[in-house]
Amino acid sequence: MAESSNTVVGLDELKFDENGLIPAIIVDATSKKVLTLAYMNRESLGISVEKERTCFWSRSRQELWLKGETSGNYQHIVSITADCDKDALVVVVDKDGPACHLGTDSCFTNPVFQSDERHEFSVDGLYEMLQGRKETMPEGSYTSYLFEKGLDKILKKVGEESTEVIIAAKDEDKKETVYEIADLAYHVMVLMVEAGISMDDIRKELASRHIIDHKVKQEKMASDQDPE
Repeated sequence: MAESSNTVVGLDELKFDENGLIPAIIVDATSKKVLTLAYMNRESLGISVEKERTCFWSRSRQELWLKGETSGNYQHIVSITADCDKDALVVVVDKDGPACHLGTDSCFTNPVFQSDERHEFSVDGLYEMLQGRKETMPEGSYTSYLFEKGLDKILKKVGEESTEVIIAAKDEDKKETVYEIADLAYHVMVLMVEAGISMDDIRKELASRHIIDHKVKQEKMASDQDPE
């Protein structure tokens, strides 16, 4: 079985098509959501790397297109990775606004097929469902009940579920601990919706702590290597 290589691919090694273009799949660094599919030529790719902002080749206008130049919705590049054949790119970005010209977060919003047996789950999807419950308040929904009772009730449930997690973990009951953590996570997300806290708010906070932790780890390793 062949091992993957971590060698950095030079721009000259990439394979552009007969029109001098290479497809670029743009992915949100925080949510991991696919934002759009665009095309780059050698010049736009070079600009993207230099500016660390996505620059594409517009096939309809036949000109370079720096994403966000008119809308302000810049895409700041985190990384660019080529596929195994080096004829397609995945570009991971931090975005300043919607990726789609229609104003949506992603260009991919039109379902074509959904399996009846296999169901996609995501934390973001759950969060959106909770937002929907707060907006529509359907009768008979436990989530609607929590929003109707308000912040104090939601906080009480968060406290109760936190205690249940502690008890299950103390008993070293993995199955029960997983169950209670899921309950806690659900109620925390209800609290987030009530407080107007988004999933991106939490991701960005966690990402900032990861950076700090990485720096601290590097500093510790450096100090451990210093001669006394």
